[in-house]
Amino acid sequence: MTETKGYFGQFGGSFVPEPIQNLLDQLEATFEQYKDDPEFIAEYKHYLKDYSGRETPLYFAESLTDHLGGAKIYLKREDLNHLGSHKLNNVLGQILLAKRMGKTRVIAETGAGQHGVATAAAAAKFGMACDVYMGAEDVERQRLNVFRMEMMGATVHSVETGTKTLKDAVDAAFGAWMADLDAFYVLGSAVGPHPYPTIVHEFQKVISEESKRQILEKEGRLPDYVIACVGGGSNAIGAFSEYVAEEVGLIGVEAAGHGLDTDQHAATMTKGTVGVVDGMKTYAVFGQDGKVAPVYSISAGLDYPGVGPEHAFFKDSGRVEYVAATDDEAVQALLLLSKTEGIIPAIESSHAIAEAIKRAPQLDKDKIIIINVSGRGDKDVAAIADYLEAKAAK
Repeated sequence: MTETKGYFGQFGGSFVPEPIQNLLDQLEATFEQYKDDPEFIAEYKHYLKDYSGRETPLYFAESLTDHLGGAKIYLKREDLNHLGSHKLNNVLGQILLAKRMGKTRVIAETGAGQHGVATAAAAAKFGMACDVYMGAEDVERQRLNVFRMEMMGATVHSVETGTKTLKDAVDAAFGAWMADLDAFYVLGSAVGPHPYPTIVHEFQKVISEESKRQILEKEGRLPDYVIACVGGGSNAIGAFSEYVAEEVGLIGVEAAGHGLDTDQHAATMTKGTVGVVDGMKTYAVFGQDGKVAPVYSISAGLDYPGVGPEHAFFKDSGRVEYVAATDDEAVQALLLLSKTEGIIPAIESSHAIAEAIKRAPQLDKDKIIIINVSGRGDKDVAAIADYLEAKAAK
């Protein structure tokens, strides 16, 4: 991969005001100091194991495989991570950096709420004040996660601007950081200005480090495909990382919402163009006026108008194939996994499952697919019930 400081090919960089750039430079220096430090790594791995419950299983989904009648399907069970998603992998790493920087307050943005929950938990664990910014629309969609954050002592700020979703939460969180430069911004996805995409990759690569070792133990070879959903892209970067240099097909699945032929989608790389958003040069969905356009997905974690710069690089280089799944395809995938395996996935992860449902029957039975189940679906049950009720009423 061609990476100069802060760039993956032409993508990345840091397009922020000088006060924020000074903080980013401090963060980068701290990260570079500790990322290979044996004491830091030992502490990080301790909390991953004993606090978060890693490693997560790589599970052969025998019933789903039999139902689809094609390739063998394995599930990387990030839904079994403490708090129900992959988010804690990154949060623990960033919080440990914040601790070494002497920070006592953290700020975070969240969409589906899982990053906010993970940040609230880690802040509680290490005695830090925590403010989480969440779009008002997402607050309503993810009420359960709002309560979870508040139970752990976080203050949740409902953002009423724009489309009241993830992009607006990111903007509000950056604004709050500008107002308190002594705080530490725990960024939840592989997006934003350098060094955040690199830091998030570093702390999420544990997903594929584990799955690569696990699939070699179970099958004696690497998978043919790894599939993960992509919003900002943190779970996918983690799921892909150890396979990038291998002959393994990598597939990222974006949110097609109501369809790619509508303006109600969040398919950034499928339908977007290159520009600057949230401090980085990447693919994003822009309107006729050149401003970032509103996006939509049933998934609060995927309705983001940009994508991490490393994903943008992988798209342009052809290393990763990016496709999209609609709301309905994702809901049907969620129901199918629930009914065949007794595993209720997050609606975000269900977009990846939807692609596997299309692809597996076309493959020989000796082929292997790993799906990254990035989170569990408890948080989505009410929204899915409303979706199915509304669909039935049509």
